[in-house]
Amino acid sequence: MLRLALVLPLLAALAPTALAQSPPRPLRLAVAGLTHTHVHGLLGRADRGDVEIVGIYEPDTALAGRYARQHGLDARLLHTDFEAMLDAVRPEAVAAFGSTRAHRAVVEAAAPRGLHVMVEKPLAVSVEDALAMRALAERHGVHLLTNYETTWYPSTHAAYDVLLRERALGPLRKLVVHDGHAGPRAIGVNEEFLAWLTDPVENGGGALMDFGCYGANLATWLRGGAAPLTVTAVTQHLQPEVYPRVDDEATIILTYPDAQAIIQASWNWPISRKSMEVYGRTGQALAPDGRTLRVRTSEADPETARALAPRPAPYDDPFAYFAAVVRGTVVVAPADLSALANNVTVVRILDAARRSAATGRTVPLDRP
Repeated sequence: MLRLALVLPLLAALAPTALAQSPPRPLRLAVAGLTHTHVHGLLGRADRGDVEIVGIYEPDTALAGRYARQHGLDARLLHTDFEAMLDAVRPEAVAAFGSTRAHRAVVEAAAPRGLHVMVEKPLAVSVEDALAMRALAERHGVHLLTNYETTWYPSTHAAYDVLLRERALGPLRKLVVHDGHAGPRAIGVNEEFLAWLTDPVENGGGALMDFGCYGANLATWLRGGAAPLTVTAVTQHLQPEVYPRVDDEATIILTYPDAQAIIQASWNWPISRKSMEVYGRTGQALAPDGRTLRVRTSEADPETARALAPRPAPYDDPFAYFAAVVRGTVVVAPADLSALANNVTVVRILDAARRSAATGRTVPLDRP
């Protein structure tokens, strides 16, 4: 009896600690659309215990069935009516993998139900859609995030740290971002993805929208959320026989009071690339891929190469991050790469770039 009396207070003292350390329940996640092949990153993801797929909306039943078989999914997860699915399975959040134009409709259905949303980049096809989506998210108090592959690169954040935390390069003067591949047809994307990716309405454009958004997102982040003063863009059709309705080559120049960003978006790279070059007043940091950073802090100093470890959870994976944001264990700042404020600015930049390319003129970016 005496021994039990001693043990019980000890257990009581330990209980709150054990409770605090228990992992949160998995995020109940619904999928909106399957035509964006980045969805394989979710459907084929190892079970980390942070996300549970509770429903998948896709009106193309052949595509849905094909992906269900490929990933060994229960056919009962599949639905052809989005709003009916939301009401039936009661998710906490939605991940959108349809066309960019469809993002607004996803938010229009999800936000009034109190459901958080993550969309694939870019946020929207137009400023009008981006602002409508932002208004819905704010009105209903839900998170609206945008996912970019480069957000999870260790080199992206190492370059940020060298520039802004260590201040090893001096003030930012020039940012150069290269993104793209040989083109969606050349790399063999499936027909369901190709159909909307090369549609000027569903995608909002071609390479400019598909890959120009990366540089706009990174520039906005490195500038602390500030929008550029001007946007100048040139687009071309180097493969008109393959992509007759949308651009396949784009260069965008952003000017800031004391810096410039050059965004090279292309469906004509001979070798796929996602790289970033950060030039300060005194030094430079070059990220040729997701795991490498080459730094030179002055003309007199040699270049040093850093092989980078993966980022810690949940900052290594879009869905782990999404779950952490919804659970409140990660707070999103307005300038963050996934943040709504950042990505509304991205859409404003892309919209100005389209207008610049169409008119041949530099477009001043209106203050919001």
